[in-house]
Amino acid sequence: MANQGAKKRRDENKQHMTKLLRLIVACNVIYVLVRMLVFHSTVSWKHWIGLFFTSAAYALPYQQLAKMAKPTYSDDGELLDGGFNMNSEGVCGYLHDVIYITSFVQMMSILSDKFWYTYLLIPAFGAYKLSGLLKGLLSGAEGPEEDEKTRKKREKMERKASRPRFMKTRNR
Repeated sequence: MANQGAKKRRDENKQHMTKLLRLIVACNVIYVLVRMLVFHSTVSWKHWIGLFFTSAAYALPYQQLAKMAKPTYSDDGELLDGGFNMNSEGVCGYLHDVIYITSFVQMMSILSDKFWYTYLLIPAFGAYKLSGLLKGLLSGAEGPEEDEKTRKKREKMERKASRPRFMKTRNR
């Protein structure tokens, strides 16, 4: 029963990456079939560039996620690590967001070219996160001001932590 968690994570990651790949392929196929074949009279060179751009926007995050999800094996073939948790926040979540936004933009751009402006969400969110980071760095190491209730609670916890602790022992 050793490594059950790693095996479970490996299987979950494999299923998750398969679902993402199916989403990417389905969106590309639908876009090509509908936009390029059905609405072929309105297709211009911009749509081909858009298809190339969305394909790159799919490929780069997918490759990074595939590297993160890849399990680690020992020299004798034993599973050591099942890979990164694909449901976690942070970089993994941002990469998923890029894939989902790309699929939305690609599908909606069939209806109107104005949906390409949705891609501005990605750099806007990056600027928002960067501004919070820069604000924290520029303001120094000062923490937020604590109110009276929080200060009293912190002082109480400090007093409680500084009290000597007695261990119960058995007498023989």
